[in-house]
Order: sequence, then structure tokens, then C-alpha cells
Amino acid sequence: MTAISTNPVVSMLDKCKSLCELRQIHALMIKTNLFNHNFTVSRLIAFCSLSSVSGGLDYAASVFPRIQYPNSFIFFALIKGFSDTPSPVESLILYSYMLSCLNYSNGVEFSVPSVLKACGKLLAFDEGRQIHGQVLKTHFWFDPFVGNSMLRMYIDFGEIELARRVFDRMPNRDVVSWNSMIAGYLKAGEIELASGLFDQMPERDVVSCNAMIDGYGKCGRCDLAEKVFESMGDKDVVTWTSMISAYVQNGRPRKALDLFREMLSLGLKPDGPAIVSVLSAIADLGFVEEGKWLHAYLSMNKMESSSVFIGSALIDMYSKCGYIKNAYLVFRSISHRRNIGDWNSMVSGLAIHGLGREAIDIFVDMESMDIEPNEITFLGLLSACSHGGLVEEGQFYFEAMQEKYKIAPRIQHYGCMIDLFGRAGHLEDALRIVHDMPFEADVLAWKAILSASLKHGDIEIGRSAALRAIELAPDDSSSYVLLSNIYAKAGRWDDVASIRLMMKQRGVKKIAGCSSMLVNGKVYEFLVGKGLERSCSSHVLAKIDEAVSRLKMEGYKPDLSQILLDIEDEGKESLLNLHSEKMAVAFGLIHLNKTAPIHIVKNLRVCCDCHSFIKLVSKVYNRIIILRDQNRFHRFENGCCSCNEYW
Repeated sequence: MTAISTNPVVSMLDKCKSLCELRQIHALMIKTNLFNHNFTVSRLIAFCSLSSVSGGLDYAASVFPRIQYPNSFIFFALIKGFSDTPSPVESLILYSYMLSCLNYSNGVEFSVPSVLKACGKLLAFDEGRQIHGQVLKTHFWFDPFVGNSMLRMYIDFGEIELARRVFDRMPNRDVVSWNSMIAGYLKAGEIELASGLFDQMPERDVVSCNAMIDGYGKCGRCDLAEKVFESMGDKDVVTWTSMISAYVQNGRPRKALDLFREMLSLGLKPDGPAIVSVLSAIADLGFVEEGKWLHAYLSMNKMESSSVFIGSALIDMYSKCGYIKNAYLVFRSISHRRNIGDWNSMVSGLAIHGLGREAIDIFVDMESMDIEPNEITFLGLLSACSHGGLVEEGQFYFEAMQEKYKIAPRIQHYGCMIDLFGRAGHLEDALRIVHDMPFEADVLAWKAILSASLKHGDIEIGRSAALRAIELAPDDSSSYVLLSNIYAKAGRWDDVASIRLMMKQRGVKKIAGCSSMLVNGKVYEFLVGKGLERSCSSHVLAKIDEAVSRLKMEGYKPDLSQILLDIEDEGKESLLNLHSEKMAVAFGLIHLNKTAPIHIVKNLRVCCDCHSFIKLVSKVYNRIIILRDQNRFHRFENGCCSCNEYW
């Protein structure tokens, strides 16, 4: 045996790097009669099955039938190799064959974890139960590797109660057992059960804590995620990534960005998911300076291609920060990868900028390169048509999605079509979609009808849509506000009062308009009619008065219909001047270099008066102003807006 194990032919396997070399070594084994020795053939099969050599597993499977007396190690290597493939049915077939060739005392237990893994992947419940029964009849049950594999199998089946029974009855539980059960509860959305088990753990490790941080973040309990994070002595990259992701998922992008900077200050190198989360946080904030800094960091550290998702996230970040040209440059630098996520991000980015024609051009390029679009592609494309007022094109691609690409529309696609018709004033067509689609209309669909009714002055359709939206989401203030605005525009002040009374009785509060901007590294926020003593001072009001005076000389007339209160015109004009986006523009005019664009992010839709005001400011003061509101981007330059008055 010693002579065989040290044979130079056998040792050549350790240096093998390709299937061609593997075939040569196999041929040499046959010529030198080494293939007839179980040790030698075991080494060959193990190398083929478990190494990274392309085609090695298939080659091992072709060699296996020629082995006269395969031992448990040969079976183990093949079963494990196939269990790691996407469709591991061969593992079950080989395991069944092994049981007919060997008895339980011949090392069968080493293959049990792999065959249980294969059952979980295949959702082979009956086969898994049979192996479970076999394990209980043997000494295998006392092997923690077998117990943990069985636990994970039931979790893969979605049988969380059976998994807990296995966990409770395991004779030997280790930290892997506890972590697996906690992960199973989190996967099943049972956060309370996961939390209870986490508190009972005799010994926690980094994996346990990371799982809970991630789980708490996904269920909206960022406070508990923070508590676990702060209690940890040793943190790895996954710990930081999980906490950063928790902040992003729970609408706290600034905290995510601050934590990322702290992570870098400690000398930790972020992984792909951390980068993607931080780029998402920057996109939420809309502050491109932070995004450019991170992009430079990625380039400097050669990390741009460390994850296929980073390119898509960069495109998304630049798009949502108002820099669509930068997004396009990133896209063109990586479009050769043919990654559908990159193309989808570009189409969606163009959509929120109202560049419908350009989004269609990207889609046509996709088709010419034979890149198969998916449902996300069409969601972006239909949204682009909606924001660009391309009604016929939207109808064409909605039909093409179904007929040419055989993609069944989801409720979001129907929502885009409702929005498309609604924005264009085709309210009857929008309602037809609502009634004919194979889904019950959700609150977003009814709010699209409601917004269109406000825009086009259809009180009855708006009222009906508002009542349906309020029924579906009684705590959402926007539906009440939109209906109140419809009534106010029609001068129906009694109805306005009844809506406000309804909101008061239900405890629904209107979301205040808020605009924010980043100036010299500091974030400034402006709340409609409030907060001047905190975020700015009387010189901002003076700047607004100055701007209004100069703009009136250019033909600006305050749109008093935007103040939906039953008060005198003079009071309405004063309230218009306190809109948050006007304050942000004035602050930018005062504090930013004259050549620097003024970037503003608003939480709600910009009103018609502020839109007209900012257009004229861009002309009179010769400034580029980029405003991201709740729905899309507006780029104001030389008295024009990129939306072409369609928003």
C-alpha cells in the first residue's frame, strides 16, 4: 500500500489542472495496472468529483461503472460531488446503490450528510423521511454532522415544526445546530421564535449574531439589530454588512453611510454586498458627492468588478442622484458583460428622468444583442413610456411582453399601464385596465387614478378612486390629501372640511413637505412653512422675496390655486413662498458657487407653482437646478425643464 500511495503517477493528481491532463493520468494508471487498486481509483474519483477541474464530476461518473468493487470512500466522493450541483438527483441514486453494495459498518455514514443535502435541494420529502428513519435505527444519529444535515433538510423543505422536533431530540447539539435552527426560523419569518432561541443559546458565535442582525433588519426591528451589533466583541465583514443593510432597509441611509465610513476607518475591506447597500443608501439620499467618493474608492481598490451587482448599483446611484450621463458612462463601460441587471438599471434610470425614447433605444440594443429581457426590464420600460407620455409605445411593449416574450404581466406592470393612460388624460382607458386585469387593484393603482383625476379635474372618478385607496390603506395620508385637493380646486370647501375631519378622527396626519440638500459636506433640510430658525435664517426669506420680485418682471405669476385653503390671495402668496423647495433653492443661490448645480431632494411631488418658479430661477440666475421629487427628476436649465411639462 505504501508503494502505491507514494507512486509518482498518483502524486501527479495533485498537480492536475485540466480534464486533458486528468485523462492522461487515468490512461497511465491503466497502463501501469494501478487502476485495479482501490486506493488509486479512490484518489482518482475523489479528485474528479471534488476538485474544481471543469468536467471532472462527469468524468468521474463515466469511470465509476468500470470499478468492480467500489468502496465507501468512492461512493462518498461521488455523492458529495453531485450533492453540490443544482440538480443532485444522482446523489440519491448512488446512495441507494451503495446501500445494496455495502453494509452500515463500512463507512456509509460519511455519505449521509450529502444525501440529506441533496434531498433538501430536490424537495424530496419522502426520500428524506426514509433516510431519517434509517438514521434513527443506526448509530448515525449520534453524529452531529448527520443531525445538523437532517435539521437543514427539513428547513429546506419548509417544514419548520419538523425541523424543531429534530433539533429538540438531537443527542449532540453544537453551535451549528443552534445557528441552523435560528436561520430556519428567520427564513420562515418567525422572528420571535428565532429571537427566543437566540436568547437561549449557551454559546453564541459571529454567525449567530450576524443572522439575528440580518433577521431583525429585514423585519423592521433596527433597534434590536443595533443592540446585537453593539454587544459583539468580534465583528467580521458580514457583521458590518448586515448592520449597514439593516439601516438601508429601514430607511436610515445616513446611518448606513456613517457606519460604512467607520468600517473603513477600522481598516476593514468591505465586501460586494456592503458596497451595494451603501450605494443604495447614497441613491436614497440623492447626494452625488458621496457617490463619486465611493466610486473613486472602488476604482482605486480595483473593486468595481468584485460583484456583478456593483455595476448595476453604480448605475442606479448616479441615476437617482440626477447624474444620468454618469450612469450612462458606467453602463457603457460594463454593458459588454451582458448582465441583465445592468441593462435593467439603465432603463429604469432613464425612466425616472422622463427619457422614454432613450429607454426604448436601450431596449432595442438589448434585442439586437440577443439579451433576453425579464419582467423587471418591462417594468422599467413601461415606466419610461409613462413618464415620457409615450402612450402608443407603452401599449406596444405591454403586448410584446406577453406575445413575443411570453412574460405574464404582474400587478406592477398593470400599474404602469394605468399610470400611462392616467397621465395622458385617458381616464376611461385607465379604469378599463383596473377592471379587466386578473388582479384586484392595489392601493397604488387607485392612487394613480386619483392623481390623474386631480391633474385632469375629474371629480367623480377621483372621489371613487380615493375611497377605494382609503379603504385599502386607511393610514396613508396621501389619498385623503389628494381627494381634499380635488374638492378644493372645485371650491367645495365643505367637502374639504369633511375630509380633514375624517383624518383627524382616524388619527391620520399629513406628511409635511421636506426638501434637503448637501452643501459643503453638511445636509440641510427645509420643512414647508417651518424650521427657518434651524436650517437657515431671515436672509433665505429675503432671497425668496428678491427672487419673486425679479421673476415677476419676467412674467412669473404665483399659482394661487396651489394653496388649497379658503383664505385671501395675499395669504396664499405668503404660504407659497414658504414651500420647502423654494427655501432650498434660495439657500443654494446664497451658499453655492455660481457655477455649481443646485441639487435638491424632495419627499413629495413638486407643486405646479414651485415648478414654474424654479424654471424661471434657472433662467434669471443662470443656474442649473436638479430636483428629485417623489416620482421623477426635473432638470431645470435656461428656463426649461427636462420633463417638458409632463410629470
